[in-house]
Amino acid sequence: MSRARTARRIAAGAAYGGGGLGLLGVATVGVLLAEAQLAKRTVGTVLGEPPRADGLYGSEFGGPEQSPGPLRMAMLGDSTAAGLGVRRARQTPAALLASGLAAVAERPVELRNVALSGAMSDDLDRQVSLLLDHDVPPPDVCVIMIGANDVTRRMPPTQSVRLLTAAVRRLRSAGAEVVVGTCPDLGTIEPVYQPLRWLARRASRQLAAAQTIGVVAQGGRTISMGDLLGPEFAANPREMFGPDSYHPSAEGYATAAMAVLPTVCAALGLWPDSDRIDVTRHDDMLPVAQAASAAAAQAGTEVTAARAPWALLKHRRRQRVPASDPEPTPPPPLPDDTPTHQDEPTTR
Repeated sequence: MSRARTARRIAAGAAYGGGGLGLLGVATVGVLLAEAQLAKRTVGTVLGEPPRADGLYGSEFGGPEQSPGPLRMAMLGDSTAAGLGVRRARQTPAALLASGLAAVAERPVELRNVALSGAMSDDLDRQVSLLLDHDVPPPDVCVIMIGANDVTRRMPPTQSVRLLTAAVRRLRSAGAEVVVGTCPDLGTIEPVYQPLRWLARRASRQLAAAQTIGVVAQGGRTISMGDLLGPEFAANPREMFGPDSYHPSAEGYATAAMAVLPTVCAALGLWPDSDRIDVTRHDDMLPVAQAASAAAAQAGTEVTAARAPWALLKHRRRQRVPASDPEPTPPPPLPDDTPTHQDEPTTR
């Protein structure tokens, strides 16, 4: 079965309450579990909590009192969104994106990161509630990075997509633009060996394609994380991944942020000719399932809605992100019941 057809079935099951269509055949589960345990032992120790990067970025462009005021950006998702593996707040992907957005918009950006290490898609409802259920303005743009833990912990893909779609719907209804970094290619992780590597790649890409179909249907945009760090990791294995050889290093997060920033800017109308087809970069207009499948196979590819049932496939030029503010102005604290960041060696 083609990836596009599989993704379409998963997304349809998510939309209409279908059952748990499996990403992998039952016969492979025993091998997958055995290899996963080996990978867990190889990855290493717990990295602790990621640094908190909440605050005001781009303060040189004006303060909160200056009209029209700062842009509001939120980050949701798992430990990749939280920035697990780096020591400084300014090295996290959320801080890098906030700094880059401030530079492009020439406006301060107020960042709130509610991502939780180890989170699966079933935590997104809680994270969205933290952003929307309090007496604060909703974000202008939300970036979600989720899916790796859904694969490693074998959440049914229909459930995974249904939960992500519901979160995107809530954020869009509140007026926020939404950009989703889809499930990364777990087959690129160095401690993962065959046959788990092949199985992980297949499951990751199928979920990423299905996520794209669900997100685009709600008016969001996706950017394929795929094997974004694969070529760079092969060339610089000690630089692109952190000490556990699983989560990105500061350089790895910067590479991911460079790929996501243009889509965040385009969602806010800050990118020139953002939604036009550039044939020199192999952009295309495809049925959404085909666009989702193509994006899952090529990291850094954006998919956004066009006239149904079509979607725009964009290959944007990566935008280098500027160094973030060393000490962003902190925002008011989150509610007391906000969980602390916790993670396991093989979660994202």
